Amino acid sequence: MIDHGSYDVALIGAGPIGIELAVALKRAGMSYIHFDAKQIGYTISWFPQGTQFFSSNERIAIAGVPLMTANQSKATREEYLAYLRMVVRMFELKINTYEPVTKIERGGGGEFLIHSNPRGGPAVTRAKSIILSTGGTDRPRRLGCPGEDLPHVSHYFRDPHEYFGKNLLIIGGKNSAVEAALRCHHAGANVAISYRRAALPDKSIKYWLMPEINGLIASKRIGGYFDTVPVAITPTHVRLKRGGETFDVPADFVLALIGYEQDNTLLKMAGIELSGANTAPVFDPQTMMSNVPGIYVAGTAIGGTQNSYTVFIENCHVHVARIVAALSGRRVETAPAVYDAPES
Repeated sequence: MIDHGSYDVALIGAGPIGIELAVALKRAGMSYIHFDAKQIGYTISWFPQGTQFFSSNERIAIAGVPLMTANQSKATREEYLAYLRMVVRMFELKINTYEPVTKIERGGGGEFLIHSNPRGGPAVTRAKSIILSTGGTDRPRRLGCPGEDLPHVSHYFRDPHEYFGKNLLIIGGKNSAVEAALRCHHAGANVAISYRRAALPDKSIKYWLMPEINGLIASKRIGGYFDTVPVAITPTHVRLKRGGETFDVPADFVLALIGYEQDNTLLKMAGIELSGANTAPVFDPQTMMSNVPGIYVAGTAIGGTQNSYTVFIENCHVHVARIVAALSGRRVETAPAVYDAPES
């Protein structure tokens, strides 16, 4: 077994807040080891090509490093991933990517034992404290209907070009579904939307998307099937149910964009209490320490599986200062996040 040694902190998760924490720990002179099961910014990496953030650049910048774009607009997926890579290089951060943590347990002397699985074989690390910055959108929600696993069905929207000239049914009715519908429509797909409510939810969709999607649905340039749920998917169509009736909608491709769930395996493994409808971790908001002494939570991981998103990059920066203060032995008063509400 590989022995990674002993550290003050084991940091798990290398999204934006995880990277910001790594910079803060390094600045504070703490020894730490940093793990991620995939690549840095992995969740962002499976955003569709060309996707722009809803947040302005200053709100998603990390570690005091400005995020600049060539045309001063909001950053795209590609620009933000390049920015994260630059921050890692700038601060010479060592991140053990593609090294999933498989077990967390108490060792002797009050230390934690963190078991991981790099390509070279199982490894163990000792740490006085652990920070879990593991995110909240690890896997897609399931439809739970026959045909969901057919090859033309996806829970991830990648590239609108794939659907040019084809019948595309999008299942869902919030931001990701609406943005996919608009982009695919403009790329030449024959788009329809199935949504379980009577209308698209104004409060859950960015204001600049609503007029366009409503206009296209009203003019029937995008099909709108409201108050419907899919009950079966075949290679050629989707059977929708409205009330007591069912009907078929042609579909060469299906995008099931109904949201994502948190993988809380590590939280449970560490003994962290989960509560509420979102099964969110319990923590002290002044220090971000969980109910397990020595284990902290940060970033969107604190939100559990969010149905309506209230925890996002913008209002998680404050977690960094709180955790570093707690680790260094300084008590800090609870303060609101700099951005306590989404920008738009």
